[in-house]
Amino acid sequence: MTEQRVVGVGSGAAGFSGHERGGGAPGTLATQDMVLNIGPQHPATHGVLRLRLTLDGERIVACEPIVGYMHRGVEKLFEVRDYRQIIVLANRHDWLSAFSSELGVVLAVERMLGMEVPQRAVWGRTLLAELNRVLNHLMFLGSYPIELGAITPIFYAFRERETIQAVMEEISGGRMHYMFNRVGGLKEDLPAGWLGRASVAAAAVRSRLAQIEDLIFGNEIFRARTVGVGVLTPELIDAYGVSGPIARAAGVDFDLRRDEPYLAYDELVREGVLRVATRAAGDCHARFGLLLDQIKVSLDLVDACVDRLRSLPAGPVNVRLPKILKPPEGSTYAWTENPLGLNGYYLVSRGEKTPWRIKLRSASFNNIAVLPEVLTGCLVSDMVAILGSMFFVVGDIDK
Repeated sequence: MTEQRVVGVGSGAAGFSGHERGGGAPGTLATQDMVLNIGPQHPATHGVLRLRLTLDGERIVACEPIVGYMHRGVEKLFEVRDYRQIIVLANRHDWLSAFSSELGVVLAVERMLGMEVPQRAVWGRTLLAELNRVLNHLMFLGSYPIELGAITPIFYAFRERETIQAVMEEISGGRMHYMFNRVGGLKEDLPAGWLGRASVAAAAVRSRLAQIEDLIFGNEIFRARTVGVGVLTPELIDAYGVSGPIARAAGVDFDLRRDEPYLAYDELVREGVLRVATRAAGDCHARFGLLLDQIKVSLDLVDACVDRLRSLPAGPVNVRLPKILKPPEGSTYAWTENPLGLNGYYLVSRGEKTPWRIKLRSASFNNIAVLPEVLTGCLVSDMVAILGSMFFVVGDIDK
């Protein structure tokens, strides 16, 4: 078996991203590029990812993301589970956005059934989806600085996560995989006094966000590692289908909650509570900063949902379903604004108790697909900063 080698041309080669391959000085000997495997390992909370980098010195010439190490065939498993059982699979591919991921599946099934969900369930889902968004963003706010060598911020971020996690765990019984959605609504009504505790938790997190902001954004080393690094243009975002915070950090003003509303978001837009945060730079610093902006918006949405739920009369939070659930033959596509970006759910039914096909369009896959464009020409040290700022969960790629 022969070893494959990638060889640089040396002097006389055309300039590449502002530098000459192999040194560039007249008379320089040809140099050999190095192929470096980053992973597969479990970096922070992202999952098992492998990057195959081709290096000219410390500069990245090419990048090949290699995925599939966590593949569990969830889309095939959907086909042998009934419509009640698939929810337990749907909330596991992105373990940081479990509630939002299971929500997309039940919305697709309800659309196939032509089912109208009670108002208490609509507002409850909206509230829990925004709490889940805060949990997701706090994880990245804490873990990303670790990848740049800063340990302290994760303790602040996890303090806030535990504050929100406590109310999520109280209502659902789960810390990561909530299983609180049901086809037709929610598992059960909100516990007595829970809305008050959720409001107190949101206020506590809001009051302490400035500590995280000062700790990280006021750090000159963090700014040096992120400002102007890993710039994504709107053209690249459009070409690769990148969405969510990464796209909005480059000035792409698109958010499904506002532009194609679902749940109670249309009313929240009309009331002016839902604001779409954007930044223009498109670099690592802008992507990280946008997470903080979105947390502030989500906390405002939480307050609005709590107020609305308090004003709603007592009533059901789900629809009584038949013993065997069989959506009519046909297909539908539902998509949601998940914390990491657009999630799509293409559901095909043949009138049976199990789906004939559910195809997931997950946000993380596109966020990683654009990496070769962003990393080419960068230094290896910048690769770590860029990779961490792309906000992905590998289970969401492999599915």
